[in-house]
Amino acid sequence: MNNVFDVLKERGYIEQATHEEELKELLGKESMTFYIGFDATADSLTLGHFLQIMVMMHMQNAGHRPIVLLGGGTTMIGDPSGRSDMRKMLTREDIDKNAARFKEQISKFLDFNDDKAIVENNADWLLDLNYIDFLREVGRHFSVNRMLAAECYKSRLGDGLTFFEFNYMLMQSYDFLELYRKHNCKIQMGGNDQWSNILGGYELVRKVDGASVYAMTFKLLTTSEGKKMGKTQAGTIWLDPEKTSPYEFYQYLRNIDDKDVGKTLPLLTFLPMEEIRTLGALEGAEINKAKEVLAYEVTKIVHGEEEAQKAQEAAKTLFSGGIDAENIPSTEMDKERFIEGVDILSLLVETGLTPSKSEGRRLVKQGGISVEEEKTQDFNTIITTSDFKDDKLMIKKGKKIYHQIKLI
Repeated sequence: MNNVFDVLKERGYIEQATHEEELKELLGKESMTFYIGFDATADSLTLGHFLQIMVMMHMQNAGHRPIVLLGGGTTMIGDPSGRSDMRKMLTREDIDKNAARFKEQISKFLDFNDDKAIVENNADWLLDLNYIDFLREVGRHFSVNRMLAAECYKSRLGDGLTFFEFNYMLMQSYDFLELYRKHNCKIQMGGNDQWSNILGGYELVRKVDGASVYAMTFKLLTTSEGKKMGKTQAGTIWLDPEKTSPYEFYQYLRNIDDKDVGKTLPLLTFLPMEEIRTLGALEGAEINKAKEVLAYEVTKIVHGEEEAQKAQEAAKTLFSGGIDAENIPSTEMDKERFIEGVDILSLLVETGLTPSKSEGRRLVKQGGISVEEEKTQDFNTIITTSDFKDDKLMIKKGKKIYHQIKLI
């Protein structure tokens, strides 16, 4: 059986690791407990999170034990990494709800039977900490100069970094110490933007308990232009089918840039590398075959084979010029609203076709919006019940994105 370290390396996940050869040797000869943290900042995981889940699945399939750490405590502060301003402060109630949704979603991908995987919530140990005791045990091991040099803090110095956020690294680092003591967890993993925070925990466990622990980061899911993958004009690509339908999820992956197919296939699917290399080498119009495979395989893992097949059939129907309305994303709206009428810009925002009215106005001006296959030229257009056929109305954005409004 291949060492999972080699599998992760070959598929392009690993960005950085401490004591790489030593860690590889351990992963090849014994079952190790590792963790990845998820701050509960929203009520659903995203396509970006899915890459981390794929790593956890690879690790578990190789016999290692994942700990899913829900950030019920750290989310109370908010990670300053990659931020130009302080994160919005969420209520404890919202954080708890978000964490519960994360747990539910991740349970679809990992086997939690017989202690094969564990869920922990750092609220259980962070929220009741004695601050003085915490500073004496943990804070004394952190150099302020080194922390300020870390990318997650350095980029904020010009615009202002609050002391509130400055505590985040200490809290995340303490998680590693807690999980090491409680579960003999020896590896923390995460996205490469977390390297500074992860190193903080790695060093803390080694200093306080003298333990041999390890840190590993993997590449962020980005496009060839370096932008985070999973963001569209209409918003984020979510794993929750109520927020991003399986069809929209499939279509997003089906329409990624040609240059991103070869690197995305090994990261988001379990297809053998030999097949991936063959698909990644396709050129011209043939690359669309690789995109269809990518979209189908990822949708199948996230939403199940039945939904993946429906999305694929709907996409092919649209491509051939037809409309499979049953599998098109839809929004139910109150029929009474349309007696007097609703403006097209409001509908575009409410259906998620555009993130704002200004973006909708731009698309209408460019001829990018159609209602029942008729281009809408005026952004002051009012849609009334007379525009509906059997209480249904189809709006199209561009050439391929459809959304149906159903009256109730």
